[in-house]
Amino acid sequence: MKKYLTLMFAVLFLYVSASAQEKPAATRLDRIESFIADSLDNTEDILHTLRNLPNIEVGKGITFRPGNKSYEMTFRFRMQNMAGLSFDRNFSLTEAEAQIKRLRLRFDGYIFSPKFIYSIQLGFSSYDTEMIPNGNMNLIRDAIVYFMPNPSWNIGFGQTKVKANRARVNSSSALQFVDRSIVNSEFGGDRDMGFFGEYYYGDYDSFAIAAKASVTLGEGRNWNSSSVAGFAYTGRLELYPMGRLHGKGEYIESDLDWEETPKLMIGLGYTFNNKAQRIQGWKGAAMSDGETRDIASYYADLVLKYRGFAFAADYLGRYTPQSALLSDGQHIYTGSGLNLQASYLFDRKWEVALRNSTMFPDREIMNMEGYRKWNQSTLGITRYIIGHSLKVQMDVSYNYMDKIPSSAGYDKWAIRFQVELGL
Repeated sequence: MKKYLTLMFAVLFLYVSASAQEKPAATRLDRIESFIADSLDNTEDILHTLRNLPNIEVGKGITFRPGNKSYEMTFRFRMQNMAGLSFDRNFSLTEAEAQIKRLRLRFDGYIFSPKFIYSIQLGFSSYDTEMIPNGNMNLIRDAIVYFMPNPSWNIGFGQTKVKANRARVNSSSALQFVDRSIVNSEFGGDRDMGFFGEYYYGDYDSFAIAAKASVTLGEGRNWNSSSVAGFAYTGRLELYPMGRLHGKGEYIESDLDWEETPKLMIGLGYTFNNKAQRIQGWKGAAMSDGETRDIASYYADLVLKYRGFAFAADYLGRYTPQSALLSDGQHIYTGSGLNLQASYLFDRKWEVALRNSTMFPDREIMNMEGYRKWNQSTLGITRYIIGHSLKVQMDVSYNYMDKIPSSAGYDKWAIRFQVELGL
């Protein structure tokens, strides 16, 4: 009995040690099986238990899978701890910020068959759970089930990100700056409830294409019900002239996979949100007095990566066939924005990135926004410890607004520091 317990502790130590070194699961199992075979004559019971232990890999979560493979569940968590300072044009401190920006749990896997896939994500920080205009809470971020008969296509029903533009589909855990750009914050899509479909053709070495579409409620996550008969219709097309990017690099900032040949993704998207009840379509304040607007959004973006260099460009915009001015004094931000960012990864550990984002409001709303143009330039430095799963980031931003004379002042400079940790 003493020998048996000693062996089990040794097996556990080997398992955890191998997992921490991010060895492939098959390699870990071979090493442990060899150890057991050298230690006991009868190994079948222990090996049966061992094969059903959860698989633990940093950055890939904890995966549970029974021996009969009737289901699979991968559990992950992540947090972003952030601090920031804002300064006016005279370098006087105007705001200090320190918060748990994001704290999330995620569960992914399949049930009955690998063709039936589910994804659940919950958010617990004040940023994630802020009450939406109709009084509902924002705890649930993703809750969707997919039917995937083969790797080429899938259909889904539930709540998840609408596949509209690159910068929004890109996970907030996979950014090379502390947060997304001002252009995406205003014009980018969001999560919604409805039906989703995706189709993929091609591979990593030849021309590839992806087509994505959805029909959703149109009011954003956790809205639940709408008193007006309008939906949001979204379509997106992606072209990969040089083959697909490795590791889903089109939606992961930085060239962490170190593409050996140039890789390019060109994306185009469009959304028509019929009878939207919120001023940004899927997000923002609710329009009062039962007003609605038809809101159309357009998206064009590209990603280029090669040997540590990464470049991304996003052009987004919004318009409405009706007036952007609402009866209660609110307005819909109509206009466009351009975001450009480039980076280089040194030794696959340190990265320097530059981003330039510019907002162009339509003439109809310029007076209400208080500027003709808003430009934000950001320098970011990231130290990747375990890819995007464990990293330390700092960025410095400079804001310039082509102001309308009667408008108030604004913060010129901002510096932010963030630690990202995820399993």
